Amino acid sequence: MNDKREAPSSNWFTGGAEYATFRPSYPTQVSGFLAEHTSATGVAVDVGCGTGQLSTQLADYFDRVLAFDPSESQIASATEHPNVAYEVASAEALPVLDAAADLVTAAQAAHWFTLPDFYAEARRIGRPGALIALVSYGILRISDQDVQERFGRFYYDEIGPYWDPERRYVDEGYRTMPFPFEELDAPELSIDADLDREAFLGYIGTWSAVRKAEQQGRSDLFQNFTSDIVDIWGDNGRPRQVSWPVAVRVGRL
Repeated sequence: MNDKREAPSSNWFTGGAEYATFRPSYPTQVSGFLAEHTSATGVAVDVGCGTGQLSTQLADYFDRVLAFDPSESQIASATEHPNVAYEVASAEALPVLDAAADLVTAAQAAHWFTLPDFYAEARRIGRPGALIALVSYGILRISDQDVQERFGRFYYDEIGPYWDPERRYVDEGYRTMPFPFEELDAPELSIDADLDREAFLGYIGTWSAVRKAEQQGRSDLFQNFTSDIVDIWGDNGRPRQVSWPVAVRVGRL
């Protein structure tokens, strides 16, 4: 299988403020599990960190977190934490010393990387026995069946053609992604939240496929979906229960 990735044709994650506001937080069990299984908790390196959703949680378990993302706007909007140092950098060229990291993570990001180059960097910066972890969350489920049905049509039929091919790895929970490491068993987790209508639509508005569709003159797709959700949701603004399945692949470097 050829695991060479093409970089996205455009940076779909330039809206750092919206990303920070609407993207979900990972279960704290992810960071706890990783810290428990590392040989040391000195330095964690979070690659493709976005606005720091996982970076800040790792900082509760590791002395120092080095967090990198290629998007300047993502880094500019990142959540500050005294133990986290953010920097603009790509996964394939990390400004980290050799054998410096106890843990290398990539959360909802590895499917964008040129994997052989990223894996080479992870091996370079990892200390003997260090861990590498790829974390992703899949397609959300909504408790309200009417909202769920409209969401499904939007995800698969309407905005579906605008996802980059790499999106399939997220849908598959990273199970089919090449992972040439001694793999550890990881817990099955989920992100569970109550979202109001604005938060629900705000999250979907951060999708790369929505931004790509807008660039290609199909802003009507999200506009029509938004209008339908407003009608289905109703006037009371009652939050709906949503859940994202979380996949964690962990290996020894």
